[in-house]
Amino acid sequence: MKLLHYKHSDQLRLGVKIEEGIIDVASASQAFGIAAPQTIEEALASGEEAAAQLETVMKLVLNDADRSYLLEEASLSFAPVVTNPQKIICVGLNYRKHAEETKAEIPTSPILFNKFANALSAHGGSVELPLASDEVDYEAELAIIIGKTAKNIEEADALSYVFGYSCANDLSARNLQRRTSQWMLGKSCDGFAPIGPYLVTADEVPNPDGLSISCSVNGIQKQHSNTADMIFSCRSIISYISKHMTLVPGDVILTGTPEGVVIGYPRDERVYLQAGDIVSVQIEKLGELTVTMSKAN
Repeated sequence: MKLLHYKHSDQLRLGVKIEEGIIDVASASQAFGIAAPQTIEEALASGEEAAAQLETVMKLVLNDADRSYLLEEASLSFAPVVTNPQKIICVGLNYRKHAEETKAEIPTSPILFNKFANALSAHGGSVELPLASDEVDYEAELAIIIGKTAKNIEEADALSYVFGYSCANDLSARNLQRRTSQWMLGKSCDGFAPIGPYLVTADEVPNPDGLSISCSVNGIQKQHSNTADMIFSCRSIISYISKHMTLVPGDVILTGTPEGVVIGYPRDERVYLQAGDIVSVQIEKLGELTVTMSKAN
């Protein structure tokens, strides 16, 4: 399934993307008398039961002549696919060619850093450029959303703990990132973790380590690679993190970015993001995540 969050009268609503449009789960489940989850967080909490309920809603909508439960995607105001994760864990320098372009040593263990919920932003929205930086960079990333509590798990079992995957953009203020040896400040400005437009459940992505991934700015492709270039696979990342901290449903892992970021260019060729720039991340099977950069206030 392709799940999404959207806003309706300032309330968060759950949608399911199908070929005919977006199912309004709230109205459809009420009409059919099904106790389906009303948010992705509720779906994460209920696991297989929630998935079965949503599958039932989908089938009933598809077999019903009434199309009032279907919305046009273009009319929606999207929200992040997760709204209050306990943890947003990011992996740095996880693509071999990206490490090479930045002249960094190839990591022998995953380089982990964090973002916070204030950094979450949505497909179709805007991200304000911070006053403290004129060096904001894009980073197309595959996001993993954890579906089950994971502690001390092995690589062979790791993908069974995944609820789904999404497109993400690890926006980075490079001057702030370089200011100290800790990257957090340059990574956690407001809106610096766009994620969406959909959360695609794991059953639709049997091999997350073989997906094409790209990023464009104002329609010009800047990054193009495949998750096969990751140094640490999705399995190894999940297993590694679980042996240091317990992962819980709703936790987000951003798995690193491929080559082509601004900081990888020679210094005199670097053009950082400006107000009005439209940045799109495309990942095979997961769709396209687009945000517009806006002027700092």
